[in-house]
Amino acid sequence: MAETRKLAAILVSDVVGYSRLAGADEERILARLRALRSDLIDPTIAVHNGRVVKHTGDGSIVEFRSVVDAVRYAIEVQNGLVERNAGLPPERRIEFRIGIHLGDVVEESDGDLMGDGVNIAARLESVAAPGAICFSEDAYRQVKARLDLAVSDLGPIRLKNIAEPVRVYSLQVGKTVRGRPANPAVPKRRSTFVLLAAGIIALTMIAGGAWYFLRGPPVRGMTDNEIRFGISAPFTGSASELGNQMKLGIETAFNLINDGGGINGRQLRLVAADDGYEPRRTAETMKQLYENQQVFGFIGNVGTPTAVVAVPYALEHRMLFFGAFTGADLLRRTPPDRYVFNYRASYVEETDAAVRYLVKVRHLRPEQIAVFAQHDAFGDAGFDGVAKAVRALQGDEGAIVRLDYERNTVDVDNAVARLRGLKVPVEAVVIVATYRAAAKFIEKTRDLYPTMIYTNVSFVGSTALAYELMLLGPRYANGVVVTQVVPAIDSYASAILKYKTALAKYFPGAPPDYVSLEGYVAARVLLEGVQRAGRHPDTERLVEGLETLRDFDMGLGTPINFSPSDHQGSHKVWGTQLNDHGRYQPIDLE
Repeated sequence: MAETRKLAAILVSDVVGYSRLAGADEERILARLRALRSDLIDPTIAVHNGRVVKHTGDGSIVEFRSVVDAVRYAIEVQNGLVERNAGLPPERRIEFRIGIHLGDVVEESDGDLMGDGVNIAARLESVAAPGAICFSEDAYRQVKARLDLAVSDLGPIRLKNIAEPVRVYSLQVGKTVRGRPANPAVPKRRSTFVLLAAGIIALTMIAGGAWYFLRGPPVRGMTDNEIRFGISAPFTGSASELGNQMKLGIETAFNLINDGGGINGRQLRLVAADDGYEPRRTAETMKQLYENQQVFGFIGNVGTPTAVVAVPYALEHRMLFFGAFTGADLLRRTPPDRYVFNYRASYVEETDAAVRYLVKVRHLRPEQIAVFAQHDAFGDAGFDGVAKAVRALQGDEGAIVRLDYERNTVDVDNAVARLRGLKVPVEAVVIVATYRAAAKFIEKTRDLYPTMIYTNVSFVGSTALAYELMLLGPRYANGVVVTQVVPAIDSYASAILKYKTALAKYFPGAPPDYVSLEGYVAARVLLEGVQRAGRHPDTERLVEGLETLRDFDMGLGTPINFSPSDHQGSHKVWGTQLNDHGRYQPIDLE
């Protein structure tokens, strides 16, 4: 792989006085640092779309997709350290200095980063006060209008080994702001002042009460300035790319609306929690977002097995559950659950399109089709969709072979062994899996079955799958089919062009992706509903606003429709096929 030059948001952090801390008790300080990395630093990096470039002893260099992500990570970590240091004597506190810069870097073949972008971030860290975050002017320009930051302008500073002075801004996290000293009491006319003050207070209370009845009680997750949504998704583990891309697309849409003044003056904010694509963790992340983060509703949760836990939680608390990255029937009941809305086509619709393509276009018999599926609710949903499609084509659904693998693994050996043991030759496999498991299955079967046709549902993560397959070689990618619930990202449709423009503006260097596009589209549809809910929306008004959405045309080539009896906005399925260059080409599924 050749060196790549790019623009990147770089964060450098370092422990203040590490030598002194290690000298006092090296074993204890190393144990504390390891605990910080596993409990605070690494999970927070994952949630905010970061990549650790390298650890530098007691510090680290991290690349983020945007300066906004880098700053949010830095603030969260510095606040976490303030909490952990509470009650400790100064000589035992672990404090970080952090520097953030947006600049030009060179990425080497091993993933290491070099260049002024890294050097300036490192020098910014060295001038930061303990517990503070220092930004270059280039970095601060990216966040000053998007984050509510009380920063200090330190002016141009000449940094070591940097040719030109750099204007530096500093943010001190976790310190109490001291107010101005109160004016001394004025002894004269005290009674008049007290009466006047009492009158003002009384009038304020009366006005406040009237405003309360006019406006209604406070709404969870909403202030005069902000609406806060939550997402529970995998930001670590084998499906992390799906969570990161979904979050990226939603934040792209949020940023676009925020730059236009928000909705009725309120800025949109997304709070993320990492469930690792594990249902046992989802109960805790949903509770965290509901109780601790006080979110208004949920958007873009990833996965079917996690939805088994998340949907009942949202319904129990009468919380909006919108635009989840899953096509499972669990979220598509008849009549629909009041608080659950979907943008995308279902797995039944995707697998029906795939089976009909294989039978009608590729001229296979239904019994020549097998299913490679995750051994959980996601795999069940996909397999049920294939069975339903075969049944509709007068085939024998009982003859469909299911090849399983376990969630969050790439152990496909049993599935491959079972495929090899079949007496009836299989000509196509419908894959209901995440990208790494799908790629591993294709890798282990391509040479055994050179003419095998592979189709995947959209949840696979198209870009990630293409990347995994191209690492194996062009012949593994060529001909692989993926059904999509959004148009081709290479198209010139209005919605796609707007998405690409916004993505390039808010997350420079992030390539267009089918999953982030779905997150962007889902967020734009949700925000149309928020707009229709009026100046003082709550969950019930938002549901009513969404249910009036008819023929909403974003430029996707198909309108979005909701009603009280249908909470799925789109039923459209697009076909794409990989070529030997790892690029998706549109195909006709009919």
